[in-house]
Amino acid sequence: MLLVFLTALFTVNLSGQLPEGVGREETERLCKGCHDLERSVSKRQDRDAWQTTLTKMVALGTKITDKEFLLVLDYLGKHFPAEELPQVNINEASAIELESRLSLRRSQAAAILAYREKNGKFKSIDELKRVPNLDVAKIEARKDRIVF
Repeated sequence: MLLVFLTALFTVNLSGQLPEGVGREETERLCKGCHDLERSVSKRQDRDAWQTTLTKMVALGTKITDKEFLLVLDYLGKHFPAEELPQVNINEASAIELESRLSLRRSQAAAILAYREKNGKFKSIDELKRVPNLDVAKIEARKDRIVF
Protein backbone atom coordinates (compact mmCIF):
# COMPACT_ATOMS: atom_id res chain seq x y z
CA MET A 1 0.00 0.00 0.00
CA LEU A 2 2.81 2.40 0.92
CA LEU A 3 4.59 1.61 -2.34
CA VAL A 4 1.44 2.44 -4.33
CA PHE A 5 1.09 5.74 -2.47
CA LEU A 6 4.73 6.68 -3.00
CA THR A 7 4.55 5.75 -6.68
CA ALA A 8 1.43 7.89 -7.12
CA LEU A 9 3.04 10.78 -5.24
CA PHE A 10 6.20 10.50 -7.33
CA THR A 11 4.20 10.45 -10.57
CA VAL A 12 2.19 13.52 -9.58
CA ASN A 13 5.39 15.41 -8.82
CA LEU A 14 6.74 14.64 -12.29
CA SER A 15 3.64 15.73 -14.15
CA GLY A 16 4.76 19.36 -14.20
CA GLN A 17 8.48 19.02 -14.52
CA LEU A 18 11.53 17.00 -13.70
CA PRO A 19 13.77 17.78 -10.71
CA GLU A 20 16.11 20.74 -11.08
CA GLY A 21 19.60 19.97 -12.24
CA VAL A 22 22.14 20.11 -15.02
CA GLY A 23 20.73 18.19 -17.98
CA ARG A 24 17.05 18.61 -17.06
CA GLU A 25 16.24 20.74 -20.10
CA GLU A 26 17.93 18.29 -22.47
CA THR A 27 16.21 15.34 -20.78
CA GLU A 28 12.77 16.95 -21.08
CA ARG A 29 13.32 17.76 -24.74
CA LEU A 30 14.66 14.31 -25.55
CA CYS A 31 12.03 12.30 -23.69
CA LYS A 32 8.97 14.41 -24.54
CA GLY A 33 9.60 13.75 -28.21
CA CYS A 34 8.30 10.19 -27.90
CA HIS A 35 7.05 9.58 -24.35
CA ASP A 36 5.34 11.14 -21.37
CA LEU A 37 7.97 12.25 -18.87
CA GLU A 38 6.50 9.89 -16.26
CA ARG A 39 6.99 6.92 -18.57
CA SER A 40 10.50 7.96 -19.51
CA VAL A 41 11.84 7.96 -15.98
CA SER A 42 9.56 5.39 -14.35
CA LYS A 43 12.09 2.62 -14.89
CA ARG A 44 14.83 3.47 -12.45
CA GLN A 45 18.13 2.12 -13.69
CA ASP A 46 21.82 2.18 -12.97
CA ARG A 47 24.07 4.31 -15.18
CA ASP A 48 24.92 1.40 -17.52
CA ALA A 49 21.25 0.64 -18.10
CA TRP A 50 20.44 4.33 -18.72
CA GLN A 51 23.28 4.42 -21.26
CA THR A 52 21.84 1.35 -22.99
CA THR A 53 18.39 2.96 -23.06
CA LEU A 54 19.73 6.21 -24.49
CA THR A 55 21.81 4.36 -27.08
CA LYS A 56 18.69 2.46 -28.14
CA MET A 57 16.73 5.73 -28.48
CA VAL A 58 19.49 7.18 -30.68
CA ALA A 59 19.46 4.02 -32.82
CA LEU A 60 15.71 4.52 -33.25
CA GLY A 61 16.27 8.01 -34.61
CA THR A 62 16.44 10.38 -31.65
CA LYS A 63 18.61 13.37 -32.55
CA ILE A 64 21.05 14.29 -29.81
CA THR A 65 24.64 15.55 -29.73
CA ASP A 66 27.38 13.73 -27.84
CA LYS A 67 27.43 16.53 -25.26
CA GLU A 68 23.64 16.32 -24.77
CA PHE A 69 23.87 12.53 -24.51
CA LEU A 70 26.32 12.83 -21.60
CA LEU A 71 24.25 15.55 -19.90
CA VAL A 72 21.09 13.42 -20.10
CA LEU A 73 22.94 10.30 -18.97
CA ASP A 74 24.39 12.11 -15.93
CA TYR A 75 21.01 13.67 -15.11
CA LEU A 76 19.10 10.37 -15.29
CA GLY A 77 21.77 8.52 -13.34
CA LYS A 78 21.70 11.11 -10.58
CA HIS A 79 17.95 11.76 -10.29
CA PHE A 80 16.52 8.36 -11.29
CA PRO A 81 19.02 5.76 -10.08
CA ALA A 82 18.28 2.08 -9.73
CA GLU A 83 16.63 1.19 -6.48
CA GLU A 84 18.64 -1.00 -4.16
CA LEU A 85 17.97 -4.56 -5.19
CA PRO A 86 18.32 -7.56 -2.93
CA GLN A 87 21.17 -9.89 -3.69
CA VAL A 88 20.48 -12.68 -6.14
CA ASN A 89 21.27 -16.29 -5.35
CA ILE A 90 22.81 -17.38 -8.64
CA ASN A 91 21.97 -21.02 -7.87
CA GLU A 92 18.25 -20.42 -7.30
CA ALA A 93 17.39 -17.39 -9.43
CA SER A 94 15.00 -17.58 -12.35
CA ALA A 95 15.88 -16.11 -15.73
CA ILE A 96 13.82 -12.96 -15.11
CA GLU A 97 15.58 -12.40 -11.76
CA LEU A 98 18.96 -12.70 -13.44
CA GLU A 99 17.90 -10.27 -16.16
CA SER A 100 16.44 -7.65 -13.87
CA ARG A 101 18.80 -7.83 -10.90
CA LEU A 102 22.03 -8.20 -12.87
CA SER A 103 20.98 -6.27 -16.01
CA LEU A 104 21.70 -9.28 -18.22
CA ARG A 105 20.27 -9.93 -21.65
CA ARG A 106 17.72 -12.73 -21.92
CA SER A 107 20.21 -14.92 -23.79
CA GLN A 108 22.80 -14.50 -21.02
CA ALA A 109 20.30 -15.41 -18.29
CA ALA A 110 19.29 -18.49 -20.30
CA ALA A 111 22.96 -19.44 -20.68
CA ILE A 112 23.44 -19.29 -16.90
CA LEU A 113 20.40 -21.52 -16.34
CA ALA A 114 21.56 -24.02 -18.95
CA TYR A 115 25.08 -24.12 -17.51
CA ARG A 116 23.71 -24.54 -13.99
CA GLU A 117 21.42 -27.37 -15.12
CA LYS A 118 24.27 -29.19 -16.85
CA ASN A 119 27.08 -28.58 -14.33
CA GLY A 120 25.33 -28.11 -10.99
CA LYS A 121 25.46 -25.20 -8.58
CA PHE A 122 28.00 -22.44 -8.95
CA LYS A 123 30.54 -22.13 -6.15
CA SER A 124 32.31 -18.89 -7.09
CA ILE A 125 32.34 -15.86 -9.36
CA ASP A 126 35.21 -17.43 -11.30
CA GLU A 127 33.06 -20.48 -12.02
CA LEU A 128 30.17 -18.24 -13.10
CA LYS A 129 32.50 -16.43 -15.52
CA ARG A 130 33.00 -19.72 -17.40
CA VAL A 131 29.44 -19.57 -18.77
CA PRO A 132 29.70 -19.23 -22.57
CA ASN A 133 28.65 -15.88 -24.07
CA LEU A 134 28.31 -14.22 -20.66
CA ASP A 135 29.26 -10.55 -20.32
CA VAL A 136 32.04 -11.10 -17.78
CA ALA A 137 32.54 -7.36 -17.25
CA LYS A 138 28.89 -7.01 -16.24
CA ILE A 139 29.20 -9.91 -13.79
CA GLU A 140 32.38 -8.44 -12.33
CA ALA A 141 30.71 -5.03 -11.92
CA ARG A 142 27.75 -6.59 -10.11
CA LYS A 143 29.52 -9.29 -8.11
CA ASP A 144 28.46 -7.63 -4.84
CA ARG A 145 24.84 -8.47 -5.78
CA ILE A 146 25.56 -12.19 -6.26
CA VAL A 147 25.46 -14.87 -3.57
CA PHE A 148 25.94 -18.62 -3.83
